[in-house]
Amino acid sequence: MNKHNTTIANVSRRGFLKQGTGLTLGLMLPAATHKVFAAAGVAGPGKAGDAAVVDGRFTPNAFVRIGADDTVTVVAKHLEMGQGSHTGLATLVAEELDADWDRVVVEGAPADASHYNNLFWGPNQGTGGSTAIANSFMQMRQAGAAARAMLVAAAAAEWGVKPEEISVRRGVLSHAASKRELRFGALADAAARQAVPENPTLKDPKDFVLIGKRAPRKDSAAKCTGKAHFTQDMQLPGMLVAVVAHPPRFGATVKTVDDAAARKLKGVVDVVRIPTGVAVLAHDTWTAKKGRDALKITWDESKAWRGSSAGLIESYRKLASEPGLPARKDGDAPAALAAAKAPVEAEFVFPYLAHAAMEPLNCVVHLHDGMCEVWNGEQFQTSDQKVLAELFGLDVSKVKLNMLFAGGSFGRRASPTSDYVLEAAHIAKAIDGRAPVKMVWMREDDMRAGYYRPLYVHRITAALGADGKPAAWSHRIVGQSIIKGSPFEGMLIKDGVDVTSVEGAATLPYAIPNLQVDLHTTNDQVAVPVQWWRSVGSTHTGFSTEVFIDMLARAAKADPVDYRLALLDKHPRHAAVLKLAAEQAGWSRPLAKGNGGRRGRGVAVHESFNTIVGQVVEVTVSDGGELSVDRVVCAVDCGVAVNPDVIRAQMEGSIGFALAAALSGEITIEDGQVVQSNFHDYTVLRINQMPKVEVHIVPSAEKPTGVGEPGVPPLAPALANAIHAAVGKQITRLPIGDQLSA
Repeated sequence: MNKHNTTIANVSRRGFLKQGTGLTLGLMLPAATHKVFAAAGVAGPGKAGDAAVVDGRFTPNAFVRIGADDTVTVVAKHLEMGQGSHTGLATLVAEELDADWDRVVVEGAPADASHYNNLFWGPNQGTGGSTAIANSFMQMRQAGAAARAMLVAAAAAEWGVKPEEISVRRGVLSHAASKRELRFGALADAAARQAVPENPTLKDPKDFVLIGKRAPRKDSAAKCTGKAHFTQDMQLPGMLVAVVAHPPRFGATVKTVDDAAARKLKGVVDVVRIPTGVAVLAHDTWTAKKGRDALKITWDESKAWRGSSAGLIESYRKLASEPGLPARKDGDAPAALAAAKAPVEAEFVFPYLAHAAMEPLNCVVHLHDGMCEVWNGEQFQTSDQKVLAELFGLDVSKVKLNMLFAGGSFGRRASPTSDYVLEAAHIAKAIDGRAPVKMVWMREDDMRAGYYRPLYVHRITAALGADGKPAAWSHRIVGQSIIKGSPFEGMLIKDGVDVTSVEGAATLPYAIPNLQVDLHTTNDQVAVPVQWWRSVGSTHTGFSTEVFIDMLARAAKADPVDYRLALLDKHPRHAAVLKLAAEQAGWSRPLAKGNGGRRGRGVAVHESFNTIVGQVVEVTVSDGGELSVDRVVCAVDCGVAVNPDVIRAQMEGSIGFALAAALSGEITIEDGQVVQSNFHDYTVLRINQMPKVEVHIVPSAEKPTGVGEPGVPPLAPALANAIHAAVGKQITRLPIGDQLSA
């Protein structure tokens, strides 16, 4: 965390402001696809006067609330899970509103897709795909600009002056000629009676005072002082805590349960069977865990999957020798490769990976007054709301989701099956809703009960032309689809190809005349539950393509940076990012000698979520094979840099996250059971392993793109390329583990 992000003034414990006299502004903005947003932006808020006034506030769709006490509440439709979305969304509103940043607080929006949908996802509300700022950029700016215009109109009417004579700065409206001033709160009632402008005027970027500048995060103070409210902090009258015994193998079910020992434990209230296992309910978490551990369960494993990681890798290798479904086809790669004299070939293997967020999965469910109320780090509001309504036979409007902070997610809380939310709901249903239920997963549940980044095998073959550039490239990918069976299947699986399995490979930016990418999807063969993991398909395609392009550069006896630049003529933004990273890393200068080790420098550049990131990694490898990652220089082009500090923090965090996976991240399955259980055998990065990180942001006037995930993909390939530069060892299998000392 940056030191200037550790304090913030005037933030209430939960960011909630009682609804008293004041102004609430709502904008009805139509759903837009990625292409529509890119081409035309988001439509304005509608005709003047369309919004209703209720208790001095405009409704519905409130994004901005201005209270009589001058507090500006920004209603954020996206989950804050550490990535800085609340700060970014508030910045957009506060910029156009000319609010006092110290008086801005943020509140999580309720579950209501008709008002708070993700504009890139049509009618669905949710956070993911690094879309929070990108889909909200115009929407939140318009909300702030409209509120500002209404405040100015109210002040002009009260003072009998022209609106254009009024200036606004840090929550104060001023009329220079008469030297009159009023704060936002004093004008809130009058502003609520003004017409909503149809097309509020937005600032010229040259006039920005918050966007692109340093601003303290809105969640830092609460998190540093312990006032931030997470699911684990929830306490409701009469609430019970539930811990679940899950089957040891995927596909197994409960056959018999002996719960006598569990029920004898003081504090255990009940034991219930649910679709995913057996839940023990108690007055506290520790007692519930002890009760769970005391259960004697016989599992029916007649339909359990009993495969292994090693077995999957071997079967995937066989599939990789045969053509799959085409994902991209330029020219005729097979013919060009068949004619090549000395093709270059490599196989890449990637393990299952756990999300391993700081806060394991948890959820509070309360059935009361004919409704279902939920508290959690809510990431997929629309789908969770729908499945809960179906489970309880309720109208969707009777399912209320309260969005709290989440202690990380990396994709896990955005469950396509709503698995953990449904699990908590089934427990509440099993006890007939007689008490609120807080379902808590232990770290071992988080590691062993699913879901994972899939295991993949890649095979790439290429041939160089007389000029040393790749004349042909064939890339075959084998693995499970994370989209099949999810709500996104109709949109993201085309002709049998899951676009998230091949992204980064099928979108390879390098100029190669004969390029083919195909895919084998293995869901019908494997029962391991899988799901998106931070940076999704680019977690593996970014590694294979960027390591392989280095291999081609060596075959052509070319500098890795120069080689890439020669292939990026049609992608100037990629080239600019690559050049910036290389220049800042001193690529053209020799590395200083290491103490008792050989040093190397590697590079990678990759685009994901419309953001381009280049990284240069410096390493030292001792004579005994001990690896030290010394420095990472990162360049990022994410369009307009709404909050540079948040962008830097996300790049730094992504690098640490990716480095942990590259060094040691691996979920291994043997005889259908997950081997790893906690951080002793699924290790995450320790602070002494974190390299020095430098982040450089490309100045841009383009629309903002995502930063929560794109910093992950380049790290591992740049690291592998640096290792090869240091000791000549070619890393094609992750994690690196002890490959250097073997």
